[in-house]
Amino acid sequence: MQVRFIIEESFRSLFPEALVGIVVARGIDNRRNAGDAQVAFASAMAAAATAIGDGDIASHPAVVPWREAYRRFGVKPSRYRSSIEGLLRTARTGEVRSINPLVDFYNAVSLRHLLPCGGEDVDAIEGDLRLTTAVGGEPFIPLGSTEESPPAAGEVVYADDAGIVCRCWNWREAERTKLTPETTHAVLVIEALPPRTQDDVLASGHDLATMATHHLGATCRVALLGANGVFETTIDA
Repeated sequence: MQVRFIIEESFRSLFPEALVGIVVARGIDNRRNAGDAQVAFASAMAAAATAIGDGDIASHPAVVPWREAYRRFGVKPSRYRSSIEGLLRTARTGEVRSINPLVDFYNAVSLRHLLPCGGEDVDAIEGDLRLTTAVGGEPFIPLGSTEESPPAAGEVVYADDAGIVCRCWNWREAERTKLTPETTHAVLVIEALPPRTQDDVLASGHDLATMATHHLGATCRVALLGANGVFETTIDA
């Protein structure tokens, strides 16, 4: 069965300027080269911490567009923080929490390119993966939790046929589709809003694909959605 990644009209009407980079990675050995992944993540954290210094993270150029976007779909960005803001705040504390190699690599890429990155286990996705807006009340158990935390109506979400895969665009991913050491087939997502460009997204996507190929033995394909009328790609190939 073909599995697709689709940017739906309800999202596009809110954010016609958004760009989404997709890295489809197959044949991943997500137990391999964990030390290299941890080093890459720690190095990116240290560099980010030096770059932001004591400045106000909420007004950082990488964070401001996401705070504005979250307000646009009706949530408080001080309560629901974009993944890049969360990573920058963690970098400032100096606390490096390694998860598994693929997650560590995409977090390193996120910090190096200052763009939100995330990832899902394709084998855990039911039906197509859609970037859309919530009806409200769809099933969602956040990463690390056992309790339901459904989205509000109109919230930007990633969803499949079983419920929500990520809430508030890139705030919190689902326990159900998380990347684990057993993951062999993943879809990795990189998101951008102006003033970031197609070149920025593609550079970060190829950086991530190179890491997954070199360190984890994956075969990768990079795609760019949201530009030139392209809003769909397969994620099972």
